[in-house]
Amino acid sequence: MHPGTKLVPTSRTDEIAQALWYVAPGHAEIREEKLSAPGAGEVRVRASCGALSRGTERLVLAGNVPASEFDRMRAPFMGGNFPFPVKYGYSVVGSVEAGPADLKGQIVFALHPHQNLFNIPLSAVVRLPNGLPPSRAVLAANMETALNAVWDGAPGPADRIAIVGAGAVGALVAFLCGRIAGAEVTLVDINPARAEVAHKLGVDFATPEWAPADCDLVFQASATSSGLATALKSCGEEATVIDLSWYGEGQIGVPLGAAFHSRRLRLVSSQVGQVASSRRPRWTRNRRLAAALSLVADDRLDALIAPAVTFQELPARLPDILNAESNILCQLIRYA
Repeated sequence: MHPGTKLVPTSRTDEIAQALWYVAPGHAEIREEKLSAPGAGEVRVRASCGALSRGTERLVLAGNVPASEFDRMRAPFMGGNFPFPVKYGYSVVGSVEAGPADLKGQIVFALHPHQNLFNIPLSAVVRLPNGLPPSRAVLAANMETALNAVWDGAPGPADRIAIVGAGAVGALVAFLCGRIAGAEVTLVDINPARAEVAHKLGVDFATPEWAPADCDLVFQASATSSGLATALKSCGEEATVIDLSWYGEGQIGVPLGAAFHSRRLRLVSSQVGQVASSRRPRWTRNRRLAAALSLVADDRLDALIAPAVTFQELPARLPDILNAESNILCQLIRYA
């Protein structure tokens, strides 16, 4: 048994599940819990792989979720309460072990905390499209965020577009925008090594000092005040910055002096908790999630995925994986 595993008493007839819990600033552990038989309308899923959401889970691990956001930042099927202890996470791929006959044995994606075995409502799982590798399907949660942001920004053909911050979400926004006819898309990051990822995705790359100017639309995904300043500088007259970053309890300086008002710039927030207002009358969250899964069916996106760590390794590895200086974009988790 892994030294970070906490035992929960069970009877012999109970199935045992293991889940990752954030328990104190900088500390996580794997806890065992009883798992009863699936109820009516539920399926049993055995996880095969998952992914960490590096930006959000870095704030969770540090205990930096603002008290005002404790309710809004609850992930689907989260256990516990902020700040600690919490069972958190929202990207799991696995096989259905129990449920409707047409789903048994099928590979599905679920927005669920990091857990090797779980029961979940049938309505909360989405089958993987044929041919989509489970190891890439873990990007679906980040792709949902990127898709929502692109809907919020509404880029058009031949637009000049910059994306500041080449993390997983920023890279996925660049990937989506790069598919728009005639669009000039540049991924901007302080790390020159991210140029390789940009080029694999078919878009340009620049460090902040060489970021494009006079852009029609800019996405800010760096979660830093310097990145926000770069985004505003890249705007053309009356252009918009779509800010996807979540800053937690940090205080971020917003450079609204200089040309912000004279150039009539717009700063708009985007967040995945609700479907973008432009699609909300017609789209459900499940429809959006299914669309995200179809959009990650492109092998160029394998460039975003770091070599897997095992689920049992997570408590010891999390501080390094979630370190802001890490070069990891999407950390793959293997359950078996």
